[in-house]
Amino acid sequence: MIKPDLRGKVCLVAGASRGVGRGIARGLGEAGATVIVTARSSETGPRTETRPETIEDTSREVDAAGGEGHHYICDHRSERSVDELVHWCVRRFGRIDVAVSSVWSGNEGFDGERYADGVAWGTPFWRRSAEPFSGHLMSGPYPGLLLARAVAPAMISARSGLIVLVSFGTKDGYLGDIFYDLAKATTNRLAVACAADLAPHGIACLGLSPGFVRTERVRDLGQPERATETPLYAGRAVAALAGDAGVSSRSGQVLHVADLARAYGFTDADGTQPERFRIGPEEHNDGQP
Repeated sequence: MIKPDLRGKVCLVAGASRGVGRGIARGLGEAGATVIVTARSSETGPRTETRPETIEDTSREVDAAGGEGHHYICDHRSERSVDELVHWCVRRFGRIDVAVSSVWSGNEGFDGERYADGVAWGTPFWRRSAEPFSGHLMSGPYPGLLLARAVAPAMISARSGLIVLVSFGTKDGYLGDIFYDLAKATTNRLAVACAADLAPHGIACLGLSPGFVRTERVRDLGQPERATETPLYAGRAVAALAGDAGVSSRSGQVLHVADLARAYGFTDADGTQPERFRIGPEEHNDGQP
């Protein structure tokens, strides 16, 4: 497997304390990039759901992989916090070449079958309150929008850049749960809209669809055998995209990690190339970031 050379590239990965975000940070680190990892969970502050993973852990993984890791505590649901993060990055590093939003807190409190309010995955929309839907929008699409709008001015000044919004493909049909489906479809449409607005400025924006990822949450729920891939698979996908001088041809699309593996020739951590994952009637895709 030929790794892209991202030495000298400055990458920002939001939602990187664990899960797919951590895998993306590590994949960029493998390619030699400078990677700023951000999230709410830190060794020096609160942690989401009292989980043990932190941004400091991820930063150290970037270093160990061959990159240069930095960490910054940020609540990506706050416009002010995201703006301050991006201003700090530009002051410190001079630019941002790649920005990735892997923020997804829609599964907080989800036990593999039911959400925190007791409603089961896939419950028909007329049998549940609509109130939790706002939380799903705030946990994925909204942070993606905040990050894109914050990094856009610096990228426009440089007339180059790549924005990646981690989501899940919706072209194959309904994902099995109305709130999850609408949140992912909104993120995918955000990638299309941002790509259109940024195209005249030489900046690419796209959606990224991993499979059923073997995240820490999936492990804790006792479901690792159901997962199709590790978080590093998505990380190597982003690294390959970041190293592709022709990535603008993919802008505005929602790309599957498995398809990119075949296009660019990278593998998962075990040397395999897992196939595309599709959600079936018995699948709960809680391996998402």
